[in-house]
Amino acid sequence: MALIIEPVYTDGIAQLSYLVGDDSEGFAAVIDPRPDCDIYVKKAQEMGLEIKAIYETHIHADFMSGSLALQKKLGGEVPVRVSGEGNPEYKFRHEKIVDGHEAKLGNLRIVARHTPGHTPEHLSYFAYEGSKDTPFALFSGDTLFVDSVGRPDLLGEEETQDLAENLYHSIHRIYANIPDGVMLYPGHGAGSACGPKIGDRMFSTIGYEKGNNPYFKLTEKEDFIEEVLGAAPEEPNHYRPLKKLNASDAKERYEQKSVRALNPAEVERVACDGAKILDTRSALSFASGHIPGSLNIEAKGELSVWSGWLLEFDTPLILVLEKDSDLEKVRALLLRTGHYNVVGYLSGGIMEWIMEGKAVSTYDPYTAPELKDYLGLVQVLDVRSESERKNGYIPSSKHIFLPDLEEQALNILDPNEPVVTYCASGFRASIAASILKKIGFENVGSLPGSWVAWKQSELPVEKDEKRELQPA
Repeated sequence: MALIIEPVYTDGIAQLSYLVGDDSEGFAAVIDPRPDCDIYVKKAQEMGLEIKAIYETHIHADFMSGSLALQKKLGGEVPVRVSGEGNPEYKFRHEKIVDGHEAKLGNLRIVARHTPGHTPEHLSYFAYEGSKDTPFALFSGDTLFVDSVGRPDLLGEEETQDLAENLYHSIHRIYANIPDGVMLYPGHGAGSACGPKIGDRMFSTIGYEKGNNPYFKLTEKEDFIEEVLGAAPEEPNHYRPLKKLNASDAKERYEQKSVRALNPAEVERVACDGAKILDTRSALSFASGHIPGSLNIEAKGELSVWSGWLLEFDTPLILVLEKDSDLEKVRALLLRTGHYNVVGYLSGGIMEWIMEGKAVSTYDPYTAPELKDYLGLVQVLDVRSESERKNGYIPSSKHIFLPDLEEQALNILDPNEPVVTYCASGFRASIAASILKKIGFENVGSLPGSWVAWKQSELPVEKDEKRELQPA
């Protein structure tokens, strides 16, 4: 029999949640659950555990908390424990806990510590075995990551400086005094925008972070603050509204309505009423034929992130799927960043649309050598972030960060000339191509494999530190 720490990693949003407990007593808790929460119930059942509590480290901004959905699935009586530090406001039924709060799950003891910085209310949870004085594990939420720390700039300029100072104190007065052997279980892994340059390892030890995390080495407060604010990645559009949703009691957090199967005529009618068509097929499938005006975000983990960047929460969505059986997978990916309003899907997929004689739109994929031959004849568009572009770009390419594309395209690009989009891997390039087609660009292409394919083909690269956008 043993104490249990079972991580659940969610791709795309790079989120880590945890099922923790004591299998000798059969008790468990979940820390920071995601909204598609069956996985925790299933894991608990497989281990013979009963989930007795749900813990949140803070009010999340990057994904929709699954605490209320899990609470409902467990019968509605399991407490959702949230921070009472920093005067947060919650509109759902909850149990507030503060610094020093202690709870037992058999021989596992969980103690809360107030570790502000990422947010004012943030709690970390220390795990102890029985009555021992030294913790064996730390669940640090979004305050401390592998090789990084949580960003303090998500609540607006007025609070950023205070939060940055709080973050410095949490790192250097609390975490720095934890024994080196304590295991570190953070709230996110590499790829999350909740902290700058989060490391590739999902777990660590406090000792390793003290010796290798650059923010432990920044012992002067002013240097620490300058670095953490200067290194913060672009803030996704959905973070601030999603934070409000996660503090609310909105039924969409725990109750999902059924989704209708639609024929092509019904898709047209619902779209005319304001629904957006989201095509979640692969980039190549989309390029070979799609509903005019549809947005392409492939049904991978990144769908959660880019739907957050590009779509409002309450936007009614019609899905075009690779196959009808993908429906629940795609709904879960959308729900992770708050997109609950899926009103229907095209039954039978794009072939049903084509069989009905409906109009389709296409665009051409390019290989890297083909695109090289067309340089100077087509507009090459880089939709990566500024930080990615600094590491190099295709010669003569223009740059618009993907979330800004619809607004900036006509200022930077000539709609009467061919455009070929690229990103790091090709995923965002297809999204960009679909946006350009939607807003009226006719001659559009993309580069599958994108920057990776270009580099592997050993084609020319340009690099500079400051490159300004130039109108076409």
